[in-house]
Formats: sequence, C-alpha cells, structure tokens
Amino acid sequence: MCENNHQTSNHPSHFENQNDSNEIPTHVELKWDEFQEKIRGFRFFDPHIHMVSRTTDDYQNMAQAGIVAVIEPAFWVGQPRTGLSTFKDYYSSLVGWERFRSSQFGIKHYCTIGLNSREANNERLADEVMEILPLYIYKEGVVGIGEIGFDDQTELEEKYYRLQLELAKEAKLPVQIHTPHRDKKRGTERSMSIALEHGLDPSFVVVDHNNEETVKSVLDQGFYAAFTIYPFTKMGNKRMVSIVEEYGAEKIMINSSADWGISDPLAIPKTAALMVSRGISHDVIRKVTYENAIEAFSKSGQIHISDFENGLSSDPSDKFHGNSVLRGGQQPKRNQNSLFID
Repeated sequence: MCENNHQTSNHPSHFENQNDSNEIPTHVELKWDEFQEKIRGFRFFDPHIHMVSRTTDDYQNMAQAGIVAVIEPAFWVGQPRTGLSTFKDYYSSLVGWERFRSSQFGIKHYCTIGLNSREANNERLADEVMEILPLYIYKEGVVGIGEIGFDDQTELEEKYYRLQLELAKEAKLPVQIHTPHRDKKRGTERSMSIALEHGLDPSFVVVDHNNEETVKSVLDQGFYAAFTIYPFTKMGNKRMVSIVEEYGAEKIMINSSADWGISDPLAIPKTAALMVSRGISHDVIRKVTYENAIEAFSKSGQIHISDFENGLSSDPSDKFHGNSVLRGGQQPKRNQNSLFID
C-alpha cells in the first residue's frame, strides 16, 4: 500500500463491491465523537481554504477536529470587483481581520496574495492590481503568490500569470496555481510549462485542484500536487484515498478550498478518518494532511511549526479595530455527520 510507483493500477476501485475485509461501505454516518476518535492524535494543516466565506461555527468545528493552521489564497469572491479599492480592502482583510478572527479559535492563519485568473480578464483593473501587489506580498503571514493561473485559458490570463510568476521569483515566494475546471489536463500542462519557462523551481510551485488525469504528470515534473476535496465539482474523499494508495505521499497534499459554494471546511479531517478506516499508515496520513503543506510553504520563511503545533493561546477580550469575535460563548453546531464528501 502507498508505494510511490506512479503506475496506473489495473485493480478495481477499492470502493466497489469486493470481498475485502477493509472494504469501505458505500455510505457511512459517524457521530461527532466517533469521528473524533478516528482522527485522535492528528493535527491538520489546510493549505487552501477561503475563510472569508466561512462562519465562526466553521472555525469552532475546525479547531475541534484538529485543524491547527490554514492558508487562505486570494480568490474571486463570486462577483466581479469594480475598482482597485475593493482589492485593497480584500487583501487587507486577509492579512488583518481574518488572521485575527482565526487566532481567536486557536488556528494559525496564513495567506497567499495574487490576482485571480477570472479577474485577470479585466485588463484595465488587472494592471492597477499588479501595481499594488508588492505592497502586500511582503507582509507578515503571506506565504506565497496565489491563487493564480488559468480559468478560461485566455491571453490575458496568461499575461498576468506570467507577470505574477516573475513577482514570485523576485520575492522568493512559493506559487499556488489554480488549474481550470474546464479542459483541466491542457490547462495544468500549460501552467507547468510556463512556470518552467520562467525558471521557477518546481519545488516552489503547488499545482492545485488535481485529479486522476493530472496527478502523474505533476509529480513526475517535480511539482507539488494538491487535491481539493470539494463535493460535486472537484474530488470526493473516496477518490482521494485511492490516489494516495496508488501514488503514496510524496509531494501530495489535501485541502478543502471551502468557500461560498457548497463545500466542507472539515474535508481534510474527514478524508483522514477515511484513510484510517482503509488502513493507510498514520505516517502517510500526516504527510498528505499536514507535513507536505508545511514543507512547501515554509520556503516563504514565514511558517514555523512551533507557532501552532501546540495550539494558539488567545484572549477572548482581544479586539481588532475595536471589534471582537468571541461574544457570549456561542457553541458550535455539531451536525457534521457524514464521513463521505461526494
């Protein structure tokens, strides 16, 4: 199990009906305490989650499930921004308010800063954003340039992707690549080819939103392969278990990309619980849910395990610009019952 041989497997899916003592049933419901027992002793690092879209209940559930640190990439918020000031406010929230809000629940917050691919198609505004990016990428807690890359794979997306790769080289920061939802294989190969053309070290580049048709090429070329456990549109965690069984743990990381859509901020601990059920070793689970993300993004010089491995201490009376987060001791809604994310 978990040999990193990068060979296509001829065996049937581990989730098909087989006479296998470790077979995972097609549907499992776990109570909260049963779920926590599966992942007891693990710490998790989510290297791609959009907490600006999440609630305090999410932070509480994440902390209880063992998530100790997160990276929040700059992304498209669901509707086009109309001016430079909206980008300034958004970037400021990533390095300020969201960092504070996360700390109040004992979770260390980092971010990546960049111009996302969708908004790269507004050339006038994109040019203005490129001028202010250097004001943010050197701030405390910024661990990379991202998420950048392709969406519709237009000429403008390529233009600003290339410019931001050069910015990353200058700042000596890792790069977080968004691969497109449509025509993913071509977009992924194009993203990697351009990064290599610009002289980036693949060990500084995390290629995100992989699937079964992209993973081998990403790993073979020396990039980090990130997988988003996101229902319906990206990867389910049952498929993720099969990928780890086939390719092993080297340079593979799991994230939730939880945002304003139907998504799950507990995607990583739920996937870990499924791996435990499948019999994957704890060492492998730790690598793909914690260690590899730290290895990749610590190249920024901003991530130190000692900052979060034993949790963060926070004062509920702390305020950010006069605003507090912990009001009245709210309790989380523990309704995260399903282990599977399909």
